[in-house]
Amino acid sequence: MAAPAQPEHSPGFKKPPALLRLKRKRPGRRSDPAAAAEAAAAPAPRGPSAAARRRNPFSSLDNAPQRAATAPQPPAAAPAGGDPSAAPFWQFLEPACEEKAPSRAEAAESSDILSLSQDLHSPLAVPQAPSSPREEFPADWSIKTRVLFMSSHPFTWAEHLKAQEEAQGFAQHCRAAQTTLPQSLQEPRLCSELRCAFQQSLVYWLHPSLPWLPLFPRLGADRRMAGKACPWAQDEALQQVLMSDWSVSFTSLYNLLRARLCPYFYVCAAQFSVLFRAAGLAGSAVPTAAIAPTTRGLREAMRSEGIEFSLPLLEESRTRKQKSSEESLETESTDGLGGGSSREDVGEPAPSDDDDDGSFSWLEEMGVQDKVKKPDTISIQLRKEKHEVQVDHRPESLVLVRGSHTFTLLNFLISCRSLVAVAGPQAGLPPTLLAPVAFRGGTMHTLKARALSGRARVQGGFEDVFSLEVLGPVLPHTLHALTLLLGPAQRGSFRALLSPHEPSAAFNAALPQEGQQQDLPPCGLHPRTLEQLRQSPTLGKSCIRLLEMKDFCYTWKA
Repeated sequence: MAAPAQPEHSPGFKKPPALLRLKRKRPGRRSDPAAAAEAAAAPAPRGPSAAARRRNPFSSLDNAPQRAATAPQPPAAAPAGGDPSAAPFWQFLEPACEEKAPSRAEAAESSDILSLSQDLHSPLAVPQAPSSPREEFPADWSIKTRVLFMSSHPFTWAEHLKAQEEAQGFAQHCRAAQTTLPQSLQEPRLCSELRCAFQQSLVYWLHPSLPWLPLFPRLGADRRMAGKACPWAQDEALQQVLMSDWSVSFTSLYNLLRARLCPYFYVCAAQFSVLFRAAGLAGSAVPTAAIAPTTRGLREAMRSEGIEFSLPLLEESRTRKQKSSEESLETESTDGLGGGSSREDVGEPAPSDDDDDGSFSWLEEMGVQDKVKKPDTISIQLRKEKHEVQVDHRPESLVLVRGSHTFTLLNFLISCRSLVAVAGPQAGLPPTLLAPVAFRGGTMHTLKARALSGRARVQGGFEDVFSLEVLGPVLPHTLHALTLLLGPAQRGSFRALLSPHEPSAAFNAALPQEGQQQDLPPCGLHPRTLEQLRQSPTLGKSCIRLLEMKDFCYTWKA
């Protein structure tokens, strides 16, 4: 029986091996001398160069299937002066056996990739907030929960302190000893003074001291405290004992502050925090106390106790808005037709709920005063206080108490019911007291510090990057004391990433300047640190998040 006849193939059909051989020959075009001569004699294309076309070869691969499906037969060569995208995709492929030197466009692209990789993987690049580097950075009254220092020099001097160095650091703190290091240290790891001063700078004082409970921060800490042992939660007698002991420590701290032996301290409650500052700090000639965030209920309770206070951030915002509105009115009056404007546009101020005095004389003018129900006094009062209620729990709710009213505030806080939570994991737990110096009932604690090392990608390879992480309630004087040590130890160059406790950022609000500022004794702080804290705050309701030292000068970003 005869075998069935094989189907006839189309004359244009080529088997896959033959087509691949054809594709391998086309880019070089070595088998067609005439075509090569014709291509050499052809004028140079006016479009982009071959190197520019090859900048992203994958763009031509994306549309290759569509072009291959529409073309009945691949053309012999790409058009000399046409659109490069019309050429078949294999013309953009190079033979695997040939090597081609990178063109200028490829070199530029390679350098761009290296620079991008360097930006992504290099240590933190701190943008400069001030116009030029300065010898000192502004005081930051917010509490930091974590500080990460980074440098190209190792931090081996800050780890594995000897027992004698640790004891010496504690003794220097208790005796308020001052350590001044030279500007450059050849071998920081062998400098015992540096290591002792580092231990000294990590000390802070805390009350109450409950090792199994995280006592800072207290705002929003219910989740971290959930499930912890709280034997006082259902024991009212124990709660009274804790509160009585706390009141003694609080009063002791305030007396130290009034005697200018304690520069400042914090009271961290479950609903708000209070910063007490001695006279002479933050540009104020009298003791001050700042509370943030606050609510209308707390402010009303303070007013009822006769405590005079101000809302500096809210007042500053209102002043700024009023100034901008006056400037806009001025602009409208000068830019109006004929060089003037009507009284309705300029002379009359914009209506505001704050100026509502409850007068309804306009109803009498219309003759409908008896037909319209007038709002009661409570509604009018709520309307007047609309803006004050809107700032609750926000930075603008910062309350500032000055002078002798800080003592009234002390008594108010001791007897304030909202100072201690009545429900939840923090129920019955007195607020946390944080101070830079010893006080009655206070417990000495140290921040956790550990040195780390890693590698970062840079142009041409990798480089070693060293870091020092400090965890805990980093107080304002601690941050400055650490920078005084890191300058000489890291040869005047380091970067710092700061993680603030956000509600405490409002403490950087500027204080009103009244009276002559008094000099403050050292009170346990380094003279340079004290000088920094004496300056008026300039950060507003923000805080420093990025800090960089280069050649012993600072730049920062808030």
